[in-house]
Amino acid sequence: MEFSNIEESNGVITGEKENGNEINEIEQSKVRLMRAFVEREDPSVKEVDDFMIRRFLRARELDIEKASILFQKYLSWRRSFIPNGFIAPSEIPNELAQNKFFMQGADKQNRPVVVVFGARHKPYKGSFEEFKRFVVYTLERICAIMPAGEEKFVSIADLQGWGYSNSDIRGYLAALSILQDCYPERLGKLFIVHVPYIFMTAWKVVSPFIDRKTKNKIIFVENKKLKSTLLEDIDESQLPDVYGGKLSLVPIQDD
Repeated sequence: MEFSNIEESNGVITGEKENGNEINEIEQSKVRLMRAFVEREDPSVKEVDDFMIRRFLRARELDIEKASILFQKYLSWRRSFIPNGFIAPSEIPNELAQNKFFMQGADKQNRPVVVVFGARHKPYKGSFEEFKRFVVYTLERICAIMPAGEEKFVSIADLQGWGYSNSDIRGYLAALSILQDCYPERLGKLFIVHVPYIFMTAWKVVSPFIDRKTKNKIIFVENKKLKSTLLEDIDESQLPDVYGGKLSLVPIQDD
């Protein structure tokens, strides 16, 4: 349920969806009800905008009880995992040194585009905890550069050269959990490109843990249709040059 006309007023949802005002009113009503409930449990929720509450609601099919449980778990996780409110580059030196995550440009819906190179992930360097901090660092950076009114991003996961030395099932599951449980409804679309056959072994292990909403956003792209598929969503002026576009890749820490 995406809104074609969303206005922000101090983080309050005021827009309407064309030909879907009833759905809009239901969402607004449930946002208010959920806010009242979670604020009773945790007064700090007053600082959270309606859009965040709506994302958690959407992640749980507008079920207030389930969304509230997920949201409260998120608040508890954030206090313990990000006590300073952010992850500093000095906390993830080994992950940043791998130069595997890039961010620049936007798709045709004005969603930020990020690129990750799976073959550059070295699970034997650094630690599991550092990798989780890196995942949070990247998601926080992505959210910070989103234009007003936009809540989602688009990712290109490039697996060219990926091999068993890059496989990290525990890391993949941790990243998936953080994305789905702590940053719900942030992923707009994920293109998986240059997929080697051996990756499907890891995919079979991970895919059962991907929820339906997230699975519907994942597209495996054939090599022969790579550029044409990406151009359906991303203008050539915004497409990374490694895929035939005009933009150079910029490491996320340099953005």
